[in-house]
Amino acid sequence: MSDQIKHECGIALIRLLQPLQHYQEKYGTALHGLYTMQLLLQKMRNRGQDGAGVATIKLDPSPGTRYISRKRSNSPQYLKEVFQGIFQHFEDCTPEQLKDGAWLKENKPYTGEVLMGHLRYGTHGDNSIETCHPFVRLNNWITRNLVLAGNFNLTNVDELFNELVRLGQYPKERSDTVTVLEKIGHFVDSEVERLFKWYKQDGIENEMITPLIMENMDVQRILKNSCRKFDGGYVMAGMIGHGDAFIFRDPNGIRPCFYYADDEIIAAASERPALQTTLNISARFVEELEPGHALIIKKAGGHEVVPFIEKREKKSCSFERIYFSRGSDKDIYVERKNLGKNLVERILQAVDYKFEDTVFTYVPNTAEAAFYGLMEGLHDAYSKVKADQIVAAGGKMSAEEIRTLLAKQPRIEKLANKDEKLRTFIANIDTRHEMVSHVYDVTYGIIRNDLDTLVLLDDSIVRGTTLRDSIIRMVALRLKPKRIIVVSSAPQIRYPDCYGIDMSKMGDFVAFKALVDILREEGKESLLQDCYQRCKAQLALPIDQITNQVQSLYDHVSEERISKQIAQIVSPTDIDVNVDVIYQTIDGLHEACPDHTGDWYFSGNYPTPGGNKVVNKAFINYMEGRDERSY
Repeated sequence: MSDQIKHECGIALIRLLQPLQHYQEKYGTALHGLYTMQLLLQKMRNRGQDGAGVATIKLDPSPGTRYISRKRSNSPQYLKEVFQGIFQHFEDCTPEQLKDGAWLKENKPYTGEVLMGHLRYGTHGDNSIETCHPFVRLNNWITRNLVLAGNFNLTNVDELFNELVRLGQYPKERSDTVTVLEKIGHFVDSEVERLFKWYKQDGIENEMITPLIMENMDVQRILKNSCRKFDGGYVMAGMIGHGDAFIFRDPNGIRPCFYYADDEIIAAASERPALQTTLNISARFVEELEPGHALIIKKAGGHEVVPFIEKREKKSCSFERIYFSRGSDKDIYVERKNLGKNLVERILQAVDYKFEDTVFTYVPNTAEAAFYGLMEGLHDAYSKVKADQIVAAGGKMSAEEIRTLLAKQPRIEKLANKDEKLRTFIANIDTRHEMVSHVYDVTYGIIRNDLDTLVLLDDSIVRGTTLRDSIIRMVALRLKPKRIIVVSSAPQIRYPDCYGIDMSKMGDFVAFKALVDILREEGKESLLQDCYQRCKAQLALPIDQITNQVQSLYDHVSEERISKQIAQIVSPTDIDVNVDVIYQTIDGLHEACPDHTGDWYFSGNYPTPGGNKVVNKAFINYMEGRDERSY
């Protein structure tokens, strides 16, 4: 993706099932859990860029001793700062003490058996330390303490906030994170109270009731009561003070979650490859957490996967597959290749099958896997062309001519290289635009000036600004091709996301801008006003009655017409090269990613009612000139 957008949070949960000394004897360190968490977070850094946090809980602490530890950072080197802050507590230990798991647990923080880690991608607001996960809800009752982190956005925070007020709470802010923390915390309190009254009526002493609560706390009941009205995409993890832990996934499976368990460790994370690499295990041992289910780990070490909310049609996010997740996942890698392969025929039609006069390349780095699929498809197509030529010759081609023909290959090159060191912190806008144009370097001398067509594959096009200000200008002015065809492995991004990714403003999307331009050019601007009034009328409806009103606008303009308008928008005014844009079709997306049908970015078919509310509000904001989130 050439345009920078806010991505997703990364989340990790670890439960050590053996005493710390076991890991000292087997792995050479009693801090095995911390090192595992560090590597797990490092392997998910593609998801978090502005903050991180780690929290731990010790099992069976003595009253009056600290058993919850937490370290967070929002510095540019957030992970380094977090773990430096953690490991500095062990700098004064003797070699003997570092090898003594029992002593470390008794005397040092961050030596708990339950660990949680989080990488934060802030979707709104300031990047303060207070907005970094995990969040902690403290209480003198060990069973009422709650630590929470998540990869989520909820579309109905106001409704949930008001429900907390009706319950008698007085939340300190309206953020979805605080709302979720207090909502789950309320039902943790209720479960503790239920069990306390149950055992108290049997005449059991208070001090003896606490262990019974620890053993019999019904985490499934807590989650069922807490999450009934959640609308959004989410994976959330929690640790309760006495040691119960859980991680749960939304009923549509919008956000991803995977886990692994053996007799030493239970670990869950946002991405499968992170678990594979960190734990050195094969993909077949990693389980995907089912939508609407929770992995619950009891203090005693037993675990189970149970439903906590009614499972709905799986609509896992297809953008995960295209861009957000790490491409080293075996399924994602194959899917991205298929996305590229699905574009071959349309590209070849656009260049009239002139292999000799076409150079194929991609924008680094996330489009690379799709490009491999495109290459495979090009080789297959060229082989067919060559076979047809040999057949058409009717045996009149010499052996040398056949060898020469068979030796021809599609012209596949690496032309664009991003200069990661270049920064553009320049106030003057004209000067900054000039600097932006140098973010990418090119490989010179490959393109025949004014003769070759350059096909440039990107994984997706969101805003189109980087294409216009940097990539297209760069290749046009420096390489001087006859024609540029920009190809997106994703369909046209037409609608906002509200489930974890910061893409909530209609005016940001180049496809929407193109639609508006066309409607105005064709004298159909009244359609925008009509849609605006319909969106406003829906604000008063119950959320389950709201429908996406913006979809109807796209019925008036063909996909091809929008692509042509996008090509004009992303073409710099100072170049003479003709630019075309080809997008993946939604059918092509579904063919490449058949098990991940969450395509609301492209189709407007949101899996939850809150999505329809968000898109209508986003359109209202656009029409009223409000530069703000729509949820």
